[in-house]
Formats: sequence, C-alpha cells, structure tokens
Amino acid sequence: MASMKYSVLLPTYNERSNLPVLVWLLQRTFTSHNLNWEIIVVDDASPDGTLEIAKELQNLYGSEHIVLKPRAGKLGLGTAYVHGLKYATGNYVIIMDADFSHHPKFLPQMIAKQKERDYDIVTGTRYAGSGGVYGWDLKRKVISRGANLFADTVLRPGVSDLTGSFRLYKREVLESVIASTTSKGYTFQMELMVRAKAMGYSVAEVPISFVDRVYGESKLGNDEIVEYGKGVLGLWVNV
Repeated sequence: MASMKYSVLLPTYNERSNLPVLVWLLQRTFTSHNLNWEIIVVDDASPDGTLEIAKELQNLYGSEHIVLKPRAGKLGLGTAYVHGLKYATGNYVIIMDADFSHHPKFLPQMIAKQKERDYDIVTGTRYAGSGGVYGWDLKRKVISRGANLFADTVLRPGVSDLTGSFRLYKREVLESVIASTTSKGYTFQMELMVRAKAMGYSVAEVPISFVDRVYGESKLGNDEIVEYGKGVLGLWVNV
C-alpha cells in the first residue's frame, strides 16, 4: 500500500466556499483507507479568493498534500489538467470537479474496482446501475442524456457516461492519452475516453450519484453545447 500514491487534479474557478469542505472530505477518505495522497489545485485566478483559501489549506494539511499550481487566467479545463499533471507524483491520477458534484465517498469503490483487474481507467457513471443525477432541472437532464446518447450513437465507445468528469487513471495512461487530445473545453472528457478506448486501454465503470453544485453557478452554456456537437463529429472523423 505504501508504494501507491493518488494524485487528485482539482481545477478551480470561484470555488472559495466549496474547496475547504471538499479537501477535508478527500483527506479523510484517503487517511481512513491508509492511502498516500496529494491534491494539486490549479486555480485560474479566481476573483473570489479561492487561491487564498487554498494557501490556508496548504498551511493546514502540509505542502506534501496540498500542491498549488495557479495560472494567470481562465484558460480552460483541458489545459488545467495538462498543467496539473506535470506536477503529479502519484501512480494514479484522479480527476474530479471542485463544486461537490462528485463526492469523495465513491473513491474507495473506484480504487477497489481498479484493483480487481488492474484496469487502466475507472470512470464514475451517472447512467448505469445505481448511478443518478440530483439537483438538475429537466432541461439540463435532457441536454446531458442527449449529449451522451448522441456521442454513443456516433462513436460507439462502450462507455455509458462519456461526459462524466470523475475518473481514476493510471498515471502513465493519462499522460499517453492526454498527449493526443486536442480539445480544451467541454468536450475534453469525451475525447479523453474515446481516444483511450481507441488506444486499447481497459475501462471499468462505478455508478455514482452526481449532485448539482452546492455553491456558485454552472459554467455550462449554449456555446459549450455547440462545441460538444462539433467535438463528437470531429472525433467520428479523426479517431
């Protein structure tokens, strides 16, 4: 167990209210399961003072557990993961949202699933088994389900939740896949999974409960929906 280390990549933008509780839940989950861990916070110059809160958390938990790698501005989710991955020291990398959409309580299940057959990737799914979505209105649910259905029909990746962003990767697998990924925004997660499957990596799923953000506003808009549609068609042509 001592040789295993889990690096959490946590892009943030205006997550001042969510970050302290999320970090506390993550450290409690890792320490209660005797796991070595670090959280790499990639803050994109949040105007609400998220970085200042992150610095306080670093003082509290130690720089070996809270690694701060801020950027000068809002540069996109995909590039945030690329940036954070450069500083990850774990054997495994976890990507998740900082807004409480993803609860750390599912991490032990994801870690156990990975060990069952040494899977390259374990992804949380809202659309299989006991997975579900809570706190969204009907329009948002229809958009999400429609996006996944559209991608599944066109790309046939064999994964039930292509747009999900709660995943566990072997570090070398994420490095390999991310190097060939060109998307920067909302389609980033989808492209990562489609390319991983095309490259022959093994993927397992764990049902999760997705809860709409506790504080702050959703960052999904019409531009992101259009980008997603273009991204699906682009992957169909190129992958």
